[in-house]
Amino acid sequence: MSIQKYMAFVKAVEYGSFTKAAEALKYTQSGISRMINDLETEWGVKLFERNRDGITLTPDGLKLLPQLTRICNEHEMLMRQIEELHGLDTGIIRIGTFSSVAAHWLPNMIKVFKKDYPNIDFELLLGDYTEIEQWIMEGRVDFGFLRLPTKAGMETIFVEQDRLLVVIPEDHPLADYDKFPLNELANSPFMLLEKGAKAEISEIFEQHQLAPQVHFTTWDDYAIMSMVENGLGISILPELILQRIPYKIIVKELEVPAYRNIGISMREQKSLSLAAKRFLEYLSFRKRT
Repeated sequence: MSIQKYMAFVKAVEYGSFTKAAEALKYTQSGISRMINDLETEWGVKLFERNRDGITLTPDGLKLLPQLTRICNEHEMLMRQIEELHGLDTGIIRIGTFSSVAAHWLPNMIKVFKKDYPNIDFELLLGDYTEIEQWIMEGRVDFGFLRLPTKAGMETIFVEQDRLLVVIPEDHPLADYDKFPLNELANSPFMLLEKGAKAEISEIFEQHQLAPQVHFTTWDDYAIMSMVENGLGISILPELILQRIPYKIIVKELEVPAYRNIGISMREQKSLSLAAKRFLEYLSFRKRT
């Protein structure tokens, strides 16, 4: 029980909130609060200052944080070693991903993996690049698919280069063009696929000094396609998401080709569970083939 209390303390510091720590550890907020109170009573020290804005570490809590963090990290390594002793009979792999990879890559990869390791389960968290990076750094996922390069402090494996293509309605004046002229991107209402931190589509406009008429911004690829189909504007989408689409739209390559580099990122590959390491081997095999 003590290690659970230590983890509650470390997560509360990490998130700055008992509520968020509870969500990460799958406890109730009152359960986290009770464990912190137990530690304070057992040790005779005050660990947090509570106020309306959240929680902050006391000087005593700050002194104890490094040792408690080390204990929790050692416990995590111990659990992984125990898991490896049992082989790949059970386990769960948590992956952060965006919609195009979740829809077009992962199902087949997981299907192949599950044939060999049927008792390994998967949890997929869908988000944008910023959210996935955060989940990796927090340990919420084992690894995540991201656009490269990523922030410093991550290990990365390049997977594939994905073209960025223009999508237009079927009745667009440039529907018969072989390639879409760059300067025409600024002459129609634009549906921007972006959320949070600046992404590759905005960088295309900056690189070519274009000012698009952005009428709608979202991270939902399918919402963009539906709006384009209904004649509300044009957009640029990754080629990966444009496979097997049900929408009546036209896809064009830009006259100056643009790409995004997709990779897998993690904190440390050597610290991954045996199941996660083995799944990465399957992903590497897919890359080679």
